[in-house]
Amino acid sequence: MLKNIVKHFITITKHRWIVFKLCVKVGIPFRGIVHDLSKYSPTEFWESVKYYRGIASPIPVAREKEGYSKAWLHHKGRNKHHYEYWYDHKAKTPLPIIPYPYAIEMVCDNMAAGMVYNGKNWTNQSQLEYWNRNKDTELLNDKMKGFFEEVFVRISEQGIDKILNKKTLKELYQKHCQE
Repeated sequence: MLKNIVKHFITITKHRWIVFKLCVKVGIPFRGIVHDLSKYSPTEFWESVKYYRGIASPIPVAREKEGYSKAWLHHKGRNKHHYEYWYDHKAKTPLPIIPYPYAIEMVCDNMAAGMVYNGKNWTNQSQLEYWNRNKDTELLNDKMKGFFEEVFVRISEQGIDKILNKKTLKELYQKHCQE
């Protein structure tokens, strides 16, 4: 148990550090500072320690064992960089366009998660491969899907430094998400 506590703390802290660096790079440093602070809350932290795996999120294991994940329900309800935060099946627009700062934080979050979980095996293609495996099950506005798709395709082709910057992301967001 102590081993999982230490390892999980290191994992989430490393993830937050990478997100912070990426958020600074793309011009939203405050989003990087406050990113995933809820992961240190008792609800999220202790469930994640209990189901810690090191190579992937503990959330799917909690869902398998418990039928749902208290940590995930807590997390998605407090963190606007998750598309699930914005989904409301009873709303007039159940899949809205996610506001710019949170959409950009979501890109940084996805990149950082891939980097942490894949370690030295992470490449510029990793996020596009992950996106292609999961995009059809994501409850996202089609415009948002187009935005994320183009970001990950461009990163796979041109690399992080060419794409993850304020100017390029703003242009891509406006291209796909502005009315």
